[in-house]
Amino acid sequence: MSWQFIAGFVILFVGLLVSIALHEIGHLVPAKIFGVRVTQYMVGFGSTMWSRRRGETEYGIKWIPMGGYIRMIGMLPPRPSDDPTKLRSVSTGPWQGLIENARQVASEEIRPGDEDRVFYRKPWWQKAIIMSGGPFMNFVLAFGLFAVVMMGFGVTVLKPTVNAVSPCVVPASQANRECTSADPKTPALAAGLQKGDRFVSIDGKPVTSWESATSTIRALGAGPVPIVIERAGQQQTVTVNLIATERPDLEDPTKIVKNVGFLGVEPTQVTERQGPGYVVSEMWDMTSRTAVSMLDIPGKMVGVWHAAFSGEERDPNGPIGIVGAGRIGGEIAASAAPIENKIVIFINLLAGLNLAIGIFNLIPLLPLDGGHIAGGLWEGLKRGFARVARRPTPGYVDVAKALPLTYAMATVLIFMGGLLIFADIVNPVRLSG
Repeated sequence: MSWQFIAGFVILFVGLLVSIALHEIGHLVPAKIFGVRVTQYMVGFGSTMWSRRRGETEYGIKWIPMGGYIRMIGMLPPRPSDDPTKLRSVSTGPWQGLIENARQVASEEIRPGDEDRVFYRKPWWQKAIIMSGGPFMNFVLAFGLFAVVMMGFGVTVLKPTVNAVSPCVVPASQANRECTSADPKTPALAAGLQKGDRFVSIDGKPVTSWESATSTIRALGAGPVPIVIERAGQQQTVTVNLIATERPDLEDPTKIVKNVGFLGVEPTQVTERQGPGYVVSEMWDMTSRTAVSMLDIPGKMVGVWHAAFSGEERDPNGPIGIVGAGRIGGEIAASAAPIENKIVIFINLLAGLNLAIGIFNLIPLLPLDGGHIAGGLWEGLKRGFARVARRPTPGYVDVAKALPLTYAMATVLIFMGGLLIFADIVNPVRLSG
């Protein structure tokens, strides 16, 4: 194991811890702005490695770097029936006992004078903002990191200019083999296209990008097609006899699409710095794709289980833990790539991890931030309806009633985290075979 690998592991590991710390600051700042008393701000779990008290809040680092939290008083409201002048009925059900015990523990944190500083008494929109602050910070970090890459280093752009002409037609299912005498020439070679030719229009449709040229060619299928090119500053029309063959799907390269139009040229690749609009567009696209992939987390975790205990190949696009992310950072640092490329990959990886963390925390299930956000929005909806219907103002949303589900979900999250760590050790995701 080289020092570059260790350095890369540490850099990405620390980057993730900083992201976690900033996520919790996203909760801490609005909580303090809205007057909620915050007793702890911690990065990690387990026993405390280091801490310092500043004012009413203890700031510290825990030994297990698997997340973080802030501790706000009054997260659980008292029972609506609680009245100090009346005797309480005692519930003996196991879940009810658990809920009442949690209420009791939460109430012990409230000191005289804190009545208006408890979380549950804050307006619903303040609750939603406080709990949205963490994921929002992750999105800001992801956007900022992606912007550094796209606007600072630039991104690879495919230009509608011929960089190379493929000599023969090889089916996509056999893409790795060399040409043979039995393979037909590509339509581009047969038509005399050359390196440096720039596409102006295809079948009368203007070409604005390589993607538009590819889509047009694929949609045309087989047959003669007029293509206007610019060569040496002069425009000319070339008639090309496209063929229909199988090619990788544009959205999912692992899938093969049959009978699509094929020309047989490779585009010119250039690195260009982009503007803010490009970053916003790409961020939206990546956010959408990441959100959709979250729906398949249970299936992907089954794959992680098989990879960990049955030796199956690990899905490179599947979930990884903090150990796996650090290992990938080590592989990046130890690779032979130029230093600038390594920096870009590091930043993109950390940005993608922040994006995934932000989206995952928005899942509307407790104890995730999304569960608390959903509770605040539901409270606002109920109170808005009561106001319109001229009904009495309903009480606070009682998240304590969801504690059994919360504990079950927490158990699942702990299990998933442990499984990912184990899989990242015994069968990690690797950048190269």
